[in-house]
Amino acid sequence: MASTSRSSSPLVWLVSLAIVGVSVSVSWVSVAWSAPHGSAVRAAKSKTEAIDPDDPAILKTQYPVVDYHGPDKPRTIHFQKNKPDSWADYSQISRNAVGAVVVSEDWAFFHHKGYDVNQIKEALITDLERGKFARGASTITQQVAKNVFLSGEKSLVRKAKEFVLSIQIEKKLKKNKILEVYLNIVEWGEGLFGITAASRKYFDKAPSELTPKEAAFLAMLLPSPKRYSQSYRDHELSAYAKKTTVSILRKMAQGGYLAEESLAAEIDTPLSFEKQ
Repeated sequence: MASTSRSSSPLVWLVSLAIVGVSVSVSWVSVAWSAPHGSAVRAAKSKTEAIDPDDPAILKTQYPVVDYHGPDKPRTIHFQKNKPDSWADYSQISRNAVGAVVVSEDWAFFHHKGYDVNQIKEALITDLERGKFARGASTITQQVAKNVFLSGEKSLVRKAKEFVLSIQIEKKLKKNKILEVYLNIVEWGEGLFGITAASRKYFDKAPSELTPKEAAFLAMLLPSPKRYSQSYRDHELSAYAKKTTVSILRKMAQGGYLAEESLAAEIDTPLSFEKQ
């Protein structure tokens, strides 16, 4: 009797072939983009020793700063050489926050090279089944590429650029630096960018002081911060927020970011903004 599992379906075979094709194509494009003669801009950079704002290497020496223009306008990014007052170095961010974000957003972050083939496979299956872009499959590195260097439009062209940029970012930056950039530019609420601002707003403390549950709450916000931050405004965790925060705490324990013997206490401890 033939198997009916998704793993053996024609759709999965199609997706698998697509992934192989994309991987080969992206590798070729990445090499072409990185070549010294790849563009007039890169050629000019080599002559003037200026930094190309579209080159991920700029993140080694300059800081990306989010410019917020209101709820109805897209945010923009500018670079500056001086460290912003609100910028938190990787060493200034609690391990709890690092763990919560990694296990909830990109569990394989410290092991992949900018993209996760398994995530891409599942996303392509979902998108093909629904006939639209329903799942992004973006790693933390890809989110840095999109938020710093690209627009937020949903298109195959933008996704391809994001893919190539993520590979370049991984080649030029260490994992800790990539995560540092991500945590300092990601949105945690309406007009609220960066983990320093988020830690201050929600818990009145520095990123280095975040507890496991506070970090899990912040990680819970990331997929849709404007929507999920309603729990903060209501002074009570919604059913979704409670379930997801607990799930992240369990993943933190599984991933070694939280001691198993401390898990129950963290789950039971109310957040400071909750009604007592």
